[in-house]
Amino acid sequence: MPYLFNKVAPRYQERNGGYTRIVRIPSRLGDNSKMAIIELV
Repeated sequence: MPYLFNKVAPRYQERNGGYTRIVRIPSRLGDNSKMAIIELV
């Protein structure tokens, strides 16, 4: 978490929103659970 707050957060200082993107991926085999990847844009 320190890396996230100290290195990554300053990059988004001027943004008013839209920090993340959620990409849905195929369901997990075995239990068919819905899956997604959260990306920082």
